[in-house]
Amino acid sequence: MKLYIIRHGETQWNVQRRLQGASDTELNEKGVALAKVTGKALMDVPFYCCFTSPLKRARETARLVLNGREIPVYPDERIQEISFGDWEGRESALLPPSMLDNFFHHTERYQAPEGGEELSQICARTKAFWEDITSREELQDKTILIASHGCAVRALLQNVYEDASVENFWHGKVPPNCGVNIVEVRENKAILLEEDVVYY
Repeated sequence: MKLYIIRHGETQWNVQRRLQGASDTELNEKGVALAKVTGKALMDVPFYCCFTSPLKRARETARLVLNGREIPVYPDERIQEISFGDWEGRESALLPPSMLDNFFHHTERYQAPEGGEELSQICARTKAFWEDITSREELQDKTILIASHGCAVRALLQNVYEDASVENFWHGKVPPNCGVNIVEVRENKAILLEEDVVYY
């Protein structure tokens, strides 16, 4: 099994440095262009199916990358972005500095805002998705596209990284827009072949 795990293209909230989380934002013009370029780069990859976050920015990225291919696309809430609760939509500059610092640099100290999700919660639901998909007999020899979000991608990759830990959650950085992580799963062992590859 080979998995191509992609973060969505750019949105206006990315540009405005707003917390998106579970908010259903759309790709901006640049985001559409990035997804199209990525789709061209992956046009020869024989995707069998696609799993996507149900949020529009991920679904649209998947649609543009697949570029009209007749393959099944399955929305799955388990790979939706982390929720920031009451802080959704706020500009980074207007948030408590300690919140952002902990979220991006001291993840073991991060505490979710009111109504939001803890990192342990997104890790648990993406792990459930991972175990489900990688154990399906009919997918063992297939190549699959997974369209998701920055934090959700890193949570999913906790099942792959050899040095996985809450302290090293981000693995050096937030995945870039339309960054692709390529993972091979063989005999219950996952190997990261490529990390955060961009084609633009």
